[in-house]
Amino acid sequence: MGSFSDARGVLFDLDGTLLDTQRLILVSFRHAVETVLGRSIPDELLMAKVGQPLTVQMWDFTDDQEVHDELLAVYRDYNARVHDDLIRIFPGVPELIADLRGRGLSLGVVTSKRHEAALRGLATFGLDGAFDLLIGSDDCATHKPDPGPVLQGCGLLGLRPGECVYVGDSPFDLQAGHGAGCPTAAALWGMFPEEVLLAEEPEVVCRDVGELRRCLL
Repeated sequence: MGSFSDARGVLFDLDGTLLDTQRLILVSFRHAVETVLGRSIPDELLMAKVGQPLTVQMWDFTDDQEVHDELLAVYRDYNARVHDDLIRIFPGVPELIADLRGRGLSLGVVTSKRHEAALRGLATFGLDGAFDLLIGSDDCATHKPDPGPVLQGCGLLGLRPGECVYVGDSPFDLQAGHGAGCPTAAALWGMFPEEVLLAEEPEVVCRDVGELRRCLL
């Protein structure tokens, strides 16, 4: 296990990295495709592109703009209704954020979720004021795996990419981090198999939040 003890900032993905939203996302997808398309789609296909903006993911299930927009609307409505009952936080995350803060690191969240929805998730666990910035899919013209959002985060923190670790659980996170020039940490407790993340050659692979903490502190 490597170390990022000389880092000056940390940018985090949200879903699957800080917050356990796998069940919330999956049931929302199931509801949307069954309601709009009238059929079931295997879970592995529903979840294949988690980590990219929802509007991008929905094109996997239709090539019709009206159907795409209806899928999006039905998903978002259902997701908002069941959000607080199904969302969880990964063990050790609040303590990790507090420790990083105590060490004086700059912290941010860079997610493919819309800003308002991401803020709601953080607020559910009292973390809405814990970060110096939050970049959602509606805050940047480009989206992961493009490095644009991560570069924007580094810029807003006033750090060079090499000084800022990007932590994520999807290949799209690691691709964006590497593209930006950031060292990356793969979160194996998230939604993607280990072999998928290892193929992106992250600088550090962490099996739980405790391992990540030891890399950063």
